[in-house]
Amino acid sequence: MMLVESVICGVIFLLTKGARCEVTELVAEAGSQVVLPCKCEASQCDPAAITWGKDDKGTVWRKQSSGLQYWGSNWFGKGDTRVRCPHSEFAKGDYSLQINGVKEEDGGLYTCKVELRGHVTNKKVMLRVLQVSISPSAPVWGELVSAQCTLTPRLDGAVVQWMLNSYPLRPNTPGVTNLNEGRLTAKAADKLAGTWTCSVHKSKNVWKASVELSVKGIIQPPKDDTKLYAALGSPFTMPCVFSPEFSPTRTLVEKLNRRIPQVFNNRSASSSSWDKSIIIQEVVPENEGKYKCTGIVKGQSLTRTMHLVVAKIVMSKKKGSMMLSCQLSDSSEVTDYEWVHVSYDINGTESIGPILRGQTVSVKESGGEWMCRYNGKNGVLGNVTTQVHFMAGLSGEKSSGVSSNTGTVVGLSFLLVILLLILAQMYKNHQRRKKILQYPALETIVHTVSNEREEREKNRVKE
Repeated sequence: MMLVESVICGVIFLLTKGARCEVTELVAEAGSQVVLPCKCEASQCDPAAITWGKDDKGTVWRKQSSGLQYWGSNWFGKGDTRVRCPHSEFAKGDYSLQINGVKEEDGGLYTCKVELRGHVTNKKVMLRVLQVSISPSAPVWGELVSAQCTLTPRLDGAVVQWMLNSYPLRPNTPGVTNLNEGRLTAKAADKLAGTWTCSVHKSKNVWKASVELSVKGIIQPPKDDTKLYAALGSPFTMPCVFSPEFSPTRTLVEKLNRRIPQVFNNRSASSSSWDKSIIIQEVVPENEGKYKCTGIVKGQSLTRTMHLVVAKIVMSKKKGSMMLSCQLSDSSEVTDYEWVHVSYDINGTESIGPILRGQTVSVKESGGEWMCRYNGKNGVLGNVTTQVHFMAGLSGEKSSGVSSNTGTVVGLSFLLVILLLILAQMYKNHQRRKKILQYPALETIVHTVSNEREEREKNRVKE
């Protein structure tokens, strides 16, 4: 929490008998820590008597010149230990009062009185507490919200301004129904969630106090027109999640960009009473489009719209390589694309190749899993994967060449077998003749018998 944005120092000298008064103004944010200063030269304060008091609560703390210390009953009667004087600083002449967890009632005029040898010095500190509050702090969407900014005690001439998430709030700000200096009312909506800051201006000084406002209702998707990304062919959960403390009724998820809205009756992604998300088992191109999640909470109809973007990878062949293109049905939020190649060896060990960039990439002889990861301004939006197989006919020319070579080899093998058979037969005939030539008389007898047989057959024919 912020301590003090600025310190207004006004020094008033009251030239009364043996007394001097100094006034310092401080502004602290509620819940912060503040130190009310009271310092003097160590040589002048020892052995001085120091007394801290508050105008409406009497003595806060007192140290006698002997060193004894006392705390006022109004401050420690109920065990309040938020206020203390650090003993370690006494030797330096520092008797500042430290208040932890400042509260609105701590605001007011404090006095540090230093008494030494009959001389009294009064150092006055005006503490103003700046506090901003919102009621209710966590409203339901559509519920009226009241915000208040207070400075205790009031500071005449101060001007109050309101800011939401560092932007000024004005009477014409959507949702703001009344804006009047330190008070405003607004209708709770997603655009009004965040950090509300009250700024108090006085001359050149500015003090600020802040508080967080969270609007309950539908928490997923977080805002209207949220873009959701799904990969073609994969399962997807369409979010429709309410604040956990709610049990909404009449909930549904429907697709809007159709003539007749399509209501999804798919099984719920969760059994909880506040999670009404639905599951799309397999994303198809027709799932792309605008959807609406609705439900009734405390009589209020809550609605959240979202847009489903479908991503896919388109493959095409080009000059012996494979072209991979990452395509989305709506790429308005995409700033760049990254491609990651994942492959596995025979043992199933995964290896990741170098990252390629661009919506379309060319890959050669790098089969396996390819993932396209698309990024936006705030990081990764989603991813889609595909399998690339180069042996399934990546190049027709290469396949026909392989077939032609195979036919040639088969033909040559057949001719070689025939040639070997002919040579074997010739070798057998040659061997047979060599055996016969070893017996010439036998050869003569064979020829004579053969000639006689031929003569008998001729004579038979003539008769």
